[in-house]
Amino acid sequence: MAEHDTDDIITMIDDNINSQNIPLELPVLPVRDVVIFNDMLLPLIVGREKSIHAIEESLMSHKFIILVTQKDSTIENPRPAQMYNIGTISKILRTLKLPDGRIKALVQGICKAKILEYLSDKSLQTVKIEKLEEQSIDEISLETEAMMRNIKEQCYKILSLNGEMADDIGIILESIKEPGKIADVIASNLRLKTEDAQEILEILDPLLRLKRLNELLQREAEVSAMQAKIQSNVMDEISKNQRDFYLREQVRAINKELGELDDIAKEITEYEKKIKKAKMLKEVEKESRLQLKRLGQMHPDSSEAGVIRSYMDWIVEMPWNKSTKDEIDIKNVKEILDEGHYGLDKVKDRILEYLSVRILNPNVKGSILCFIGPPGVGKTSLGKAIANSMGRKFVRISLGGMHDEAEIRGHRRTYIGALPGRILQGLKQCGTNNPVFMMDEIDKIGYDFHGDPSSALLEALDPEQNSTFSDHYLNVPFDLSKVMFILTGNCTDTIPSALLDRMEIIEISGYTEEEKIIIAERYIVPRQIKENGLHESNFSINKKAIRLITNEYTEEAGLRNLEREIAAICRKVARKIAEGETTKFSITKLNVSKWLGPPKFFPEMDKEESQIGLCTGLAWTQAGGEALYVEASFMAGKGELIITGQLGDIMQESARAALTYARANLENFGIDKNFFENLDVHIHVPAGAIPKDGPSAGIAIAIALISLLTERPVNKDVAVTGEITLRGRVLPIGGLKEKSLGAIRAGIKTIIIPEKNKKDLSEIPEYIKQKIKFVIVKNMDQVFPVALLKKNK
Repeated sequence: MAEHDTDDIITMIDDNINSQNIPLELPVLPVRDVVIFNDMLLPLIVGREKSIHAIEESLMSHKFIILVTQKDSTIENPRPAQMYNIGTISKILRTLKLPDGRIKALVQGICKAKILEYLSDKSLQTVKIEKLEEQSIDEISLETEAMMRNIKEQCYKILSLNGEMADDIGIILESIKEPGKIADVIASNLRLKTEDAQEILEILDPLLRLKRLNELLQREAEVSAMQAKIQSNVMDEISKNQRDFYLREQVRAINKELGELDDIAKEITEYEKKIKKAKMLKEVEKESRLQLKRLGQMHPDSSEAGVIRSYMDWIVEMPWNKSTKDEIDIKNVKEILDEGHYGLDKVKDRILEYLSVRILNPNVKGSILCFIGPPGVGKTSLGKAIANSMGRKFVRISLGGMHDEAEIRGHRRTYIGALPGRILQGLKQCGTNNPVFMMDEIDKIGYDFHGDPSSALLEALDPEQNSTFSDHYLNVPFDLSKVMFILTGNCTDTIPSALLDRMEIIEISGYTEEEKIIIAERYIVPRQIKENGLHESNFSINKKAIRLITNEYTEEAGLRNLEREIAAICRKVARKIAEGETTKFSITKLNVSKWLGPPKFFPEMDKEESQIGLCTGLAWTQAGGEALYVEASFMAGKGELIITGQLGDIMQESARAALTYARANLENFGIDKNFFENLDVHIHVPAGAIPKDGPSAGIAIAIALISLLTERPVNKDVAVTGEITLRGRVLPIGGLKEKSLGAIRAGIKTIIIPEKNKKDLSEIPEYIKQKIKFVIVKNMDQVFPVALLKKNK
């Protein structure tokens, strides 16, 4: 393939070359992106093997070769169909062999020729040609003269717009009087498209060629004018920017001589003061000074300068060395915790232990505490109380629904609108590096294609690593080891195990009825009286009324709904007072329904009497413990098991295990072993719209089945919890305290628990043990005497 150098295109006329001596079979040389015209002198660089052979063959004989333009310049090995049919016979004037094996050849166009046939040859390609003679013009008309002059002017205009020297070409054009030659010279010197140049080459009539060239030059002149205008506008803008920069530098130099600082210098001086005041780490200070140096070298209105300015604002305002002094008095802390929170003794003891260690060893790496418990038990308010008792700032963020890792680690500052993560934002907001930092709803964090925020928390919540926590935005280490992190959640099931391992779990159980009443009297009622504009002189609510609201208007482990109901009463009283009533409003057990309507919950609705096939189980939920009723029934069928109530896979397996146990022990209950052959068993757990799962209802299902088989009612005051095996063993369960509280709310007096849960009784408060009797069992044989009553007559 031949390449050309357009800077070396020269037009010359050599009359010594006789076109009559040209043979009719010539080697062919394809060229790219250029069309060779008559009398055109052009240097070519030949690199392909066949092309080199064509040059060598021509040099050894007549030095003639036909140059043909290929239609697609990207094709390395063009076939005959991919090359134009008309080319230019050229003579090789001089050659030079290059060190890399290529040949540089200087060729001159002689005459046009048409390729008649391609002759195949392995080493080179030759063609049969027919020379094309131009039509002669006897006399040049006025129209032709005018067109020639117009074309010359257009050529000068285009060359001047493109910024090229037009003097040489002008001299040559003035010396040529033939229309065809003028067309060839101009077409060869202007950057026409390959298709347009080939079209000019193929027109044999000089006048028609001149006319077509005139049309092309008109379009080319418009394009060149538009290009020159665009370039001029760009140069004007560049000149303006250079002028502004020059003037700005002059102003800066003048201000410097006068001892005055311009805005940029003032800004940089201000940042330097802030860097010095911040008392950063050496590597942080080095990075900030590097960015400040870059800012000083930039145009103040550039977008990059804005990015660096935002970065500097963040880095100098971070509390690198600002701490609040801990004022820890253990007795005072205990009073503050007791004043704001009733009960929760285990949690308070752990907090006091943590603070005691801080007093004895201020440099100790802090534990990451995680409060797990049902909603409304005071997890978040405990964090505020800890901050107040230590004299520290309090920061709270919610992780619920967060699914982007950048929320924790921040964005790279190259992004538009980039910010640091929520952790560093909270520290900047509070202005200290040792606040009490609470992260709510750790169990409700999510992940998707944006990343996994819980994985990003691993570094921040690890006391061994968080001293060099790196945020993507700042990209320098920040010490989080002085921060006291407290996390909250409702359950641990959805917390990743690696994150759970870094935290100390403190479980907060729900409140008992007595605790709720005391908390309502001490905290909720006074707060709602104040918030609703009431006064103790015109409003009161007695203990029995609070107990009734707790039992029949709420069903929860926490206190939020209880506070809502009391707030509803206070609002209604406030309206009465606003309407002009002046009597004192006393809320008692008898008139609660007047203010709140009929009761919403009936905790002992299913306990009206002991029934056959109805057993009370205990369930643990994120909202605390609650009673779970299991119903069993027989009907004519083929021995199938029907399970309803939206039970999960584990609970369905427990039902099958309970049925297998019952069928395997039919003879022990004095029942025929073929009893189930013509019966279907239906097990149902009410509240069918609520999903249920877990193995702890196994013995409840077994008791309901045995109650049906033996026709003995299940004691309404007994609740059971435990997993059953095929051999009747009772396996341990979790959440015993929460289940006990749920049993109290349901009016249960006896709970049957597995023997291996005996150790959990130590965590249950004495007042619960006084209200409920705990029966410890190993197997089902020990369950039936307690759970089942005698057979009805």
